[in-house]
Amino acid sequence: MRFLIDAQLPRRMCQWLTGTGCSGTHTLDLPARNRTSDRELTAFADQDGAAVATKDSDFVDSHLLQGRPAKLLLISTGNITNDDLEALILPLLNDIVREFQSANFIELNRAGLIVRG
Repeated sequence: MRFLIDAQLPRRMCQWLTGTGCSGTHTLDLPARNRTSDRELTAFADQDGAAVATKDSDFVDSHLLQGRPAKLLLISTGNITNDDLEALILPLLNDIVREFQSANFIELNRAGLIVRG
């Protein structure tokens, strides 16, 4: 499974994903880097078949109102260290990938996963 990692998440998240057989592209790897607009990020993700991983609730509005991005992983942990985020995501990554086979909006918080739709 492919993920497009938004700017407020660590670039090293791509390495975590690659280590589990998934792939990740961070906004820093896009031509406009962290200046990539939400609209461009969504278009890139949808074109690539990737899920947008973000902390930005604007993507939730866009997903719910327009169906874009097609797949959304909302990380709603609040402030969290990168090490704690990694410890939270890695054990749940197989579940996230499995849920994205039938769902298109998943939320990850400190308590676990919530499949939204």
